[in-house]
Amino acid sequence: MAEIRNYTLNFGPQHPSAHGVLRLVLELDGEIVERADPHIGLLHRGTEKLAETKPFNQSIGYMDRLDYVSPMCSEQAYVLLIEKMLGIEAPIRAQYIRVMFAELTRILNHLLWIGAHAMDIGAMTMFFYSFREREDILDCYEAVSGARLHATYFRPGGVYRDLPQRMAQYKKSKWHNQREVNKWNENRQGTLLDFIEDFTNRFPRYVDEYETLLTENRIWKQRTVGIGVVSPERALQLGFTGAMLRGSGVEWDLRKKQPYDVYDQMKFEVPVGVNGDTYDRYIVRVEEMRQANVIVKQCVDWLKKNPGPVMVDDHKVAPPKRSEMKGDMESLIHHFKLFTEGYCIPEGEAYQAVEHPKGEFGLYMISDGANKPYRLKIRAPGFAHLYATDEMSRGHMLADVVSIIGTQDVVFGEIDR
Repeated sequence: MAEIRNYTLNFGPQHPSAHGVLRLVLELDGEIVERADPHIGLLHRGTEKLAETKPFNQSIGYMDRLDYVSPMCSEQAYVLLIEKMLGIEAPIRAQYIRVMFAELTRILNHLLWIGAHAMDIGAMTMFFYSFREREDILDCYEAVSGARLHATYFRPGGVYRDLPQRMAQYKKSKWHNQREVNKWNENRQGTLLDFIEDFTNRFPRYVDEYETLLTENRIWKQRTVGIGVVSPERALQLGFTGAMLRGSGVEWDLRKKQPYDVYDQMKFEVPVGVNGDTYDRYIVRVEEMRQANVIVKQCVDWLKKNPGPVMVDDHKVAPPKRSEMKGDMESLIHHFKLFTEGYCIPEGEAYQAVEHPKGEFGLYMISDGANKPYRLKIRAPGFAHLYATDEMSRGHMLADVVSIIGTQDVVFGEIDR
């Protein structure tokens, strides 16, 4: 009788469903997964060590590049950590702007997740739909920071600048005539806040479209219901956070439990799953997009009624205005010292976590009183989720491994750090 033995298969790092540079070594019995061994480190950029060689205010850009799908949320954790250690607080308007952009970033993240996850499973239309809405949010990024991805917009003490009073507009070209351009510019006639308000009015209808495509689709349900089930107890033991934890039925959200910035002023619901499978995690993230939209609406209403400063008036931490710098020697010195030496943080240690779209994104810093961190440790949410791949995949088919990687919403910038 022929000897039957398992065989080993490499999944990635160039696999289109590997979501970055994930290499899985799969032990298969036919098409049934016996063991899944994730190999990471193929993207390692040494972010933690690089941050320890730079003044505090020069490492904000590194945070953007960790989870490059939701950059501003990683920035938020870093600037809140520095503010905590310096004992300063950003002006209230800056806090509302931060919350608004953090929630737009949550939508941005979940849009890419739903598009890529659906495409992995075989639904191609979803990918085009989600990128249509991402364009609007990336335009908001560009309006405030000049960059569409790595914004570096949040700063210790507030934000880089106030919201612009006009949106950039499309121009006629040899590819697009004036009529097309006029249609695209209809909602760009006012301020950035008007544009965001228009987006929040349109967005629920778009989410309905996504749900029409997927929620009751029998192929989608066949590929996600009962796949990668994690019990609430096991989710807690594995260190799950965010939608992965809430999908298993645990109502834990840092925006409610440990509020930061102005989340304690916001009214929103925390969606929770029941079965802890891939389908429940999908439902949770779709509802999170709706709730994020509700929070953005509240921020827009408040920001329209309440003008004010967006940066602390302390030139040891925040640069002086350029107009002051060019006419006042003391301001010039402040500016020069801030961007060459930075500022020193008192000796001590602190941990700051935010409810990142992927889970609890935490930063632990030790300061020895110098102008750069003595030690910076990043608690990446995706790392704990990826660790559970073996457990979630066992006994499933090879095709289900793709669904499980998709439901984890992993990005390797933060996992490999």
